[in-house]
Amino acid sequence: MITIMLPIVAERLGTKRNRHFIVCGDTPLARRLVSQLVDQMGAQVTVIVPDLTSGHAPEIAALPRVRILKAATLTEEAFRKAGITTASALALVAQDDLGNVHAALRAHDLNPDIRLVIRMFKMNLAQRLRSLFADCAVMSDSDLAAPGFVSAALGESTPNHIRLPGRTLYVATREEVGDRARVVCDITGIDYSDQPRLWPPHHAESKLVLALAETTRLSSVTKQGWLNRWASQIRAVFNRRIGIALFGLFGLLLLSTTLFATVGGHTWADAVYLTLLDAAGAAEPDPKMSDANKLTQVMVTLVGISVIPLITAIVVDSVVTARLNSELGPRRPAYRNHIVLVGLGNLGTRVLGLLHDLGLPVVAIEANPDAPGVAFARRLGVPVLIGNATREETLRQARLDRSRALLALTHDDVTNLQVTLHAQEFNRELRTVLRMFDDDLASRVESAFGIAVSRSVSSLAAPAFAAAMLERRVMGTIAVNRRVLLIAEVPVAEGSALTGVRLTSINAHGEAYVLAKRLPGSQWLDWQPDLEHALLPEDRILIVATRSGLSDILSRSVGNGLAAG
Repeated sequence: MITIMLPIVAERLGTKRNRHFIVCGDTPLARRLVSQLVDQMGAQVTVIVPDLTSGHAPEIAALPRVRILKAATLTEEAFRKAGITTASALALVAQDDLGNVHAALRAHDLNPDIRLVIRMFKMNLAQRLRSLFADCAVMSDSDLAAPGFVSAALGESTPNHIRLPGRTLYVATREEVGDRARVVCDITGIDYSDQPRLWPPHHAESKLVLALAETTRLSSVTKQGWLNRWASQIRAVFNRRIGIALFGLFGLLLLSTTLFATVGGHTWADAVYLTLLDAAGAAEPDPKMSDANKLTQVMVTLVGISVIPLITAIVVDSVVTARLNSELGPRRPAYRNHIVLVGLGNLGTRVLGLLHDLGLPVVAIEANPDAPGVAFARRLGVPVLIGNATREETLRQARLDRSRALLALTHDDVTNLQVTLHAQEFNRELRTVLRMFDDDLASRVESAFGIAVSRSVSSLAAPAFAAAMLERRVMGTIAVNRRVLLIAEVPVAEGSALTGVRLTSINAHGEAYVLAKRLPGSQWLDWQPDLEHALLPEDRILIVATRSGLSDILSRSVGNGLAAG
């Protein structure tokens, strides 16, 4: 679940602002972001990279309208050479939270009015950073991409939803929704195209819908997650053999009570009384009792003697298990129908958190014991195997043959492909999702090997970062099978191509759908807007869109100061 608060930011997009942007970094996200700004927005971009020959710097340099500068450190001199004093926005997307913060402080000193877009993994710092800068967006690419990977692993069963002001939306089948009045829009195209399509409600071909969530449904999802986590934690600390022995002894006590009441001729109350006393060691020999009562008494006494050391064993086993778990991580139970997660970097950690929130059992594999997600996984009680996931014995230890899905989320495409191909040898029916940067390679791998490929983190996150540079806020994502829909609030700038466009025409092409509209100066969203309304400057629309649909709307929403061409 993603919880979003919708702020009202000062609208400055109606002015003719410079269309020059600066992007710092040579990461996959930097490459995707620059491509989005150049190809979709027609912007001019200066990119600062630590080295011109490493990372994705050569690919970035080959893009049109891109000026690339080399600077090992983001100094004031480097920013001045990039034109920081006249730039519209600066994106800091390196995989270094502290370095990004330091660079943001330097850039703000040189140009206090510049729009800052900062990539962060530790989002607990986000609110403090927003308070430091007048115009700042702090975003996590892992947070934006994680729902797409979880949905790809689980398919349509993923109970994902997003909370907006006054509404909570979720994706479900039409049959699950039931009440047609709660359907917001229909979703088609998920089985045969790269992008889903969005249509007005009750489209004839749609299998999935975007719907208003009921409180009862969300409560049941949350409750089920808690029950699953509680059950898995009990299984993790409870010794199965001791449990069988304990239940066996209590079964004998129940049998003894029944024998006292039936064969022995006692009332049920007396039978229970005699069983408890004999089990507590208070039995007294009585030669006059019948043979059946004598046998029952002996059996109860032996059971009572066995119960005390067994309870002691349970207590000792629980204490020792808890101590070992804190030192070495949880022991590995015989999991079945679990999810194997390979890679506990930034993305793996976010995906693990979502799976845990859904109450799903996970076994994680990580080669680096100091990876960011190892300690996090152990705090959640998730078993972590430290080892090479491309080796067969490591996958066997994770009980891949009994798992329901595999997520290969390391930083290396080759490693992810190797792990996935090994996994298919264990279980041809296993649902597999791997992280890959190259879209063309991903589609070819999907076709050749039948792998459910989820695109890269940068591919899923880049539209949101591009929107943030234009001061449009992507409020969250909703996963639809292997694809992601983005929800954003888009202001209409004066002189933009959206001015005069009717809402119904936005909904007509299948790539974007208007959820709500905010009139100029209003703090409230109209969730049932007049679809014949022609957009005016300073109107704001809340849309759900595909990645390409959002890019199109963003490029049409800006004024003459950022016109394409």
